[in-house]
Amino acid sequence: MSPTPVIPLVAMVRKDLQLFFSDRRAVIMSFAVPIAIASFFGAIFSGPSNRDTEAARIPVAIVDQDDSPISRGIVAGAQAGRTFALKTATADEARDQVRRGKTTVGVIIPKGFGDAAGKAFFSNGEKPRLELLYDPSHAMELAMVRGILTEHVMQAVSKEMFTGPGGQKAIDDTLSGLDKTGLPATQQKTLGDMLKSVQAYYRQTAGGAAAAGRAPGLTMPYAVHEEAVTARAHAAYNGYAHSFAGMGVQFLMFAATSLGIELLLERQRGLWRRLRSAPVSKLTLLAGKTLSMTIASLLTLLVSFVFAMIVFHVRIDGSVIGFLSVAVSCSLMAATFGLLVAALGKTPQAARGVSTFAVLLMVMLGGAWVPTFVFPAWLQKITVVVPARWAVDGLDAMTWRGIGLSGAVGPTLALLGFAALFGFIAVTRFRWEEV
Repeated sequence: MSPTPVIPLVAMVRKDLQLFFSDRRAVIMSFAVPIAIASFFGAIFSGPSNRDTEAARIPVAIVDQDDSPISRGIVAGAQAGRTFALKTATADEARDQVRRGKTTVGVIIPKGFGDAAGKAFFSNGEKPRLELLYDPSHAMELAMVRGILTEHVMQAVSKEMFTGPGGQKAIDDTLSGLDKTGLPATQQKTLGDMLKSVQAYYRQTAGGAAAAGRAPGLTMPYAVHEEAVTARAHAAYNGYAHSFAGMGVQFLMFAATSLGIELLLERQRGLWRRLRSAPVSKLTLLAGKTLSMTIASLLTLLVSFVFAMIVFHVRIDGSVIGFLSVAVSCSLMAATFGLLVAALGKTPQAARGVSTFAVLLMVMLGGAWVPTFVFPAWLQKITVVVPARWAVDGLDAMTWRGIGLSGAVGPTLALLGFAALFGFIAVTRFRWEEV
């Protein structure tokens, strides 16, 4: 009576797992390396852990060549804010600091800026220019600096124009030169009435505003309430959850690939030829290898997340069942990918280089290193055909996003689909011996 396929299947799985755990150094490295790298990326991308933690400030060097009330007001406003790490410098110093990477943006307020800004405030005079020197590797910070400077400039210019001596002079000059503006008579009269009303109003209220501690001039007409939308109300975003998802997926792919290379070495040694003479079918052999690879990959992923939960307080805020569903389907996908490497590879040496490149490409496009939202729009659309993208999104959904079991359905089905595809190709291209 021939033995059932279950007995040789269990024997092969036991043998593969014994081989996997026999090399203690390799086992420790397979667990320690993803934990170390995920911890590093999590520390970089986690941001402030709570609202009391101050975010890193943008290094800005400001050059005040004008030394007017308006330029001094701009500098004072920038110093009072919590966004810039501000320091004053000369133009040459600012340019050199930006070139050396010590400062992100250099702001130069040119001579005559305040006077020209005041004239342009009430009329169509030529607008003065602020010169911004920026580090091209920090282009995103440039947009933030430009926006915040707009607030400080408007505050300083409007304060001086409405309550300062320069503003009163600018209004007087504009009133005396209305006939030279080229405006129709009706518009000249309207502008003149407005400026006189503004002049009278701020003469009456400037003292009261100063006594009440309010800054005169235009201010931002709105306030912003920021709320980070995570799994639970008032729960801080934990960047370690995403980094451990990405690095966990990457290294379980590498673990499965290594087992696929081992299969090629076994074929090279003639082990598959001996198995062929035994009562073991091709399907049983491949099923056993797939199961052992899945278990080893799953262990790599789970150990990483257990470490993250203990040390970095990562939580499964979605569904535990959904998390396990994504983890198992991801491990199965990785195992069939390793089987695909063994089926398509001609030699262990050639397969190692190609599979390493394929894994790095998949995890890079899948958002394991950096979130996919920083990719160009066209690339974000392409990444849906990358299995690592579904794995990372599914693990994110089950941890810090807290979406629930429904958030695991799509990633699980997609990963199982990739596993079926890889497994089908591996079975059809499987060879007992080298050709």
